[in-house]
Amino acid sequence: MATLTMKKTLIAIMIAGILAGAVPGKVEAQCGNSCSPTECCSRFGFCGTSPDHCGVNCRGGPCVNNGVNIADIVTPEFFNGILNQAAGTCVGRNFYSRQTFLDALNSFTQFARIGSVEDSRREIAAFFAHVSHETGSFCFIEEDGGASKDYCDETRTEYPCNPSKGYYGRGPLQLTWNYNYGQAGSDIGFDGLNAPETVANDPLIAFKAAVWYWMNNVAGVMNQGFGATIRAINGDLECDGKEPEKVQNRINLFNNFCTQLGVAPGGNLSC
Repeated sequence: MATLTMKKTLIAIMIAGILAGAVPGKVEAQCGNSCSPTECCSRFGFCGTSPDHCGVNCRGGPCVNNGVNIADIVTPEFFNGILNQAAGTCVGRNFYSRQTFLDALNSFTQFARIGSVEDSRREIAAFFAHVSHETGSFCFIEEDGGASKDYCDETRTEYPCNPSKGYYGRGPLQLTWNYNYGQAGSDIGFDGLNAPETVANDPLIAFKAAVWYWMNNVAGVMNQGFGATIRAINGDLECDGKEPEKVQNRINLFNNFCTQLGVAPGGNLSC
C-alpha cells in the first residue's frame, strides 16, 4: 500500500489540507486547546468549521458523525459469511473476529459514519471488499512471499528502517512500507519500526492498523466511487490496465457486499 507515486499524492493532499485549515487569527498546528467550542480540529491539526475540518479524521470538537451503529450493519452473519469462506487450515480463521473489528473502531469513531446511512453501508462494503481481496476472505495474516521483498524507503528518514525487520504486508489491509508502520505505530500505540510483526501477532492491532490506513488514505475518496479506493490502496500495481483481474475481483466483492447490505454500489467502480 501507498507506493512512491501515492506518497507524492498524499504530500499534495496534506499541503492542500494545511492551506484549507489556515484560518486567519486562529491557526495553531496540532490544535491542542486552541480551538473554540464551535470549531473542529482537522486531521492536519488546524481549527475551523468547514467539512475539511469537521469531516473525515477530525481530531476533536464537534466532528461530523451520523450516529450509525456499525455493529447493526456488520452483523455476525455478514462477518462470518466472509470468514467461513476461508479453509479450516487458514491461519486467519483463529485470528480475525467480528468483536475484535468492533473493538478496533473504538479508536476511530468516524469510520463509516460520514454522510448518509447509505454512505455508511457503502463504505463498509468497500472496506470489507478490499479486506476480503487482500486476505483471501480472512485466510491470510501476512503477504505471501512478503519477507523476500524490500519495502524500506530510505528517503523517509523520519521512519528509519530496522535492518533486521521486514515491512511487508500484514493484517486485514496488508500494511506495507516502513513509513506506514512507523506512523501507524505512533498513532495507534505499537513499535511499528522495531516490531512490525505485532500487526500479524495481535488481532486488535491488526484491525486498528487496517482502519488507520483506511481513515488516513482511503475514506476521503469514497465520494469519488469505489474505483478511487482501489487506486488509493494499490493503484500503482493494479490500475490503468496493469492487473485487470485483480481490479475486477475487488469490484465483484464490493458489488456482492453492497447487495448483502442493501445499498447501491454507485458509479465509477473501476480504476
